[in-house]
Amino acid sequence: MSTLTPARPAARDDAPARLLSLPLAVAFVAEFSSLTSFFLLLSVMPMLAAAAGGSSSGAGLLTGSLLLGTVVAEAFAAVGIRWLGYRAMIGAGAGLLGLPALLLLIREPQAVMLAVSFVRGLGFGLCGVATGALAASLMPPERRGEGLGLLGLVSGVPAVLALPAGVWLAGHHLTTVVAAMAAVSGLLPLAAIRWLPGRSATTGSAGGTHDRPRASAGFRLALIFAACTIAAGVIDSFLPLAKGIPSNLASAALLVQSIVATLSRWQAGRFGDRYGHTRLLVPAVIVAAAGLAAMIGLASPALIFASMVLFGAGFGMIESATFALLLERLPEAKASALWNFAYDAGYGAGPAAVGLLAGHTGYPAAFALTGLLVLAAAPVARLHDGGQGADQRAESLDGAGVAGDDGLGI
Repeated sequence: MSTLTPARPAARDDAPARLLSLPLAVAFVAEFSSLTSFFLLLSVMPMLAAAAGGSSSGAGLLTGSLLLGTVVAEAFAAVGIRWLGYRAMIGAGAGLLGLPALLLLIREPQAVMLAVSFVRGLGFGLCGVATGALAASLMPPERRGEGLGLLGLVSGVPAVLALPAGVWLAGHHLTTVVAAMAAVSGLLPLAAIRWLPGRSATTGSAGGTHDRPRASAGFRLALIFAACTIAAGVIDSFLPLAKGIPSNLASAALLVQSIVATLSRWQAGRFGDRYGHTRLLVPAVIVAAAGLAAMIGLASPALIFASMVLFGAGFGMIESATFALLLERLPEAKASALWNFAYDAGYGAGPAAVGLLAGHTGYPAAFALTGLLVLAAAPVARLHDGGQGADQRAESLDGAGVAGDDGLGI
């Protein structure tokens, strides 16, 4: 078994490449604000539909319409970035995400719900792909994993804060406040768009500099990631519905999972920069699958929290590793589009399929079977690794001026 030997520091005394720049900070702000807008209304829209007399299936259609718009936009975002550039795509995404929320202030919600959800999904998909690709292109290649980890921290906060805030405000009859907040946060990137690059970033590589881009490798990584996003969607959708789990316990467990995943993604990026991102693939899949397998004992609160810690750790690792590896093989726009598409398609498809299964098996067995699906990605991850990733990565960094452990060092 090989040992983990970090890449040798360059002989020169140059300081490590600076990670944070003004354009990258603006890209982080755009990512944060678009996700805040998205999560503020994610659960509020179904609440509004139910309050207007709609059925549960109608409320579910709103989420489906939102995700449909998202994946449609993600399918074409890379082409749009190539033709129009980052600035235009982020601007268009911000407009499509923020402006429709204003319709909830001036019209009866039930008349425009599906259209608002679909158009906001389009905007969210464009913003997600464009900001992810732009941020990656602005990061020094030798610190890209760490930078993507910081991007994960930025994108994890809205899920923790904006989602419950939107529900709380709507529950206190402050729907107009939520809609206004979603509109403002969605449109916020327009205020800073002048500081963003147009068609090309000022630093970083174009992606895939070590090998010729190969679509097969990219799709293999997307399949590995999609298996885990399916599981994430299943957990988020059905843990609160599982028999014998109080709502407060389910909420706390999901919060723990979200926090652990965000921190794991950050640390996994730092690890991948030093030792190679391919080393994370198989362990991440196994840890995530173990977390799902532990959920067969849902009667124990301690086991529930342990399973959420395990799954969160594995999911954060796989988020970091797959995105970083896609960026090594594909141009930023294509890598970001494929990664985001795998995330949203898996997250949306998982609950739809497993929901039918859970009606026959019960939720604990459905969680365990989902764990088997995740575990089935391990051979694909091992095939992708091929026992070479870390060594190649170390060689590529020997001349890149990578310093030792320098803390955040932005």
